[in-house]
Amino acid sequence: MELELKALTKTFESFTAVDHVSCTMNNGVYGLLGVNGAGKTTLMRMLCTLMKPTSGNILCNGSDIFAMDARYRGMLGYLPQEFGYYPDFTVKDYLMYIASIKGLRPATAKKRVKTLLARTGLTKAADKKMKKLSGGMKRRAGIAQALLNNPEILILDEPTAGLDPGERVRFRNLISEIAEDRLVLLSTHIVSDVEYIAKEILLMKEGKIAHAGTAEELIGAMPQRVWLCRAEKNRVPELTRRYQVANIKSGRQGAQLRILSQEAPFPGAVQVAATLEDVFLYHFEEKSGDENDVL
Repeated sequence: MELELKALTKTFESFTAVDHVSCTMNNGVYGLLGVNGAGKTTLMRMLCTLMKPTSGNILCNGSDIFAMDARYRGMLGYLPQEFGYYPDFTVKDYLMYIASIKGLRPATAKKRVKTLLARTGLTKAADKKMKKLSGGMKRRAGIAQALLNNPEILILDEPTAGLDPGERVRFRNLISEIAEDRLVLLSTHIVSDVEYIAKEILLMKEGKIAHAGTAEELIGAMPQRVWLCRAEKNRVPELTRRYQVANIKSGRQGAQLRILSQEAPFPGAVQVAATLEDVFLYHFEEKSGDENDVL
């Protein structure tokens, strides 16, 4: 399976949401990492044929996905950031309903639903109404519906939004398991969602892919060094103005700061290994964006 984006661009009047994005993906997990408002959702919608590009192409195994039409959508599974459901449906009813929309025969659908309920840890909740599910269980139901047609391409938009840390770990493990024989593109602004499971991470900024590579490659390419520093609490405001500060830990003896800087901020600073969180801060600190990642 190969998905190729060629100079993909989407404009809304005078605003360019996705700007000449080019990349090639095959089986495995790809992390699309960027702040809210970077253009991730617009890119996802084009990949799902929900929105046509202004220019450029998306090719699946060499064929244009919009020309492939239903044949491409039959290969696709999609979990949007917010997905609709009838609140009074049970989890099993919901999945059977989505299976019918996707064209699965009833006998096939029953087997597939049973398998996916087990795989997503929802067997005991099968007869529970959707409106009674926790946030984590709803996301699991969402991933189950995306997998009903056994897709070769799985698109996940902010799949861990609103989940607690434990649910987030379980969700990451599930994604890692199901990605063995398919292409998974996971969009997020949470570094830990992709740090350990993505074979390649795409940093998206202002509609463009600013950098791409493995976590190790992105960390190695960051020009700034990372320093652990101790300072008096009254110096913290000055240091945060002068440097990119990844973390501040206050204590009785003062404050400990994690600072990104080419040179040691001051004597006594200790250089430490950079992380993907540091890379994210370096590239995205200047713009936090907003939640309206429609563009």
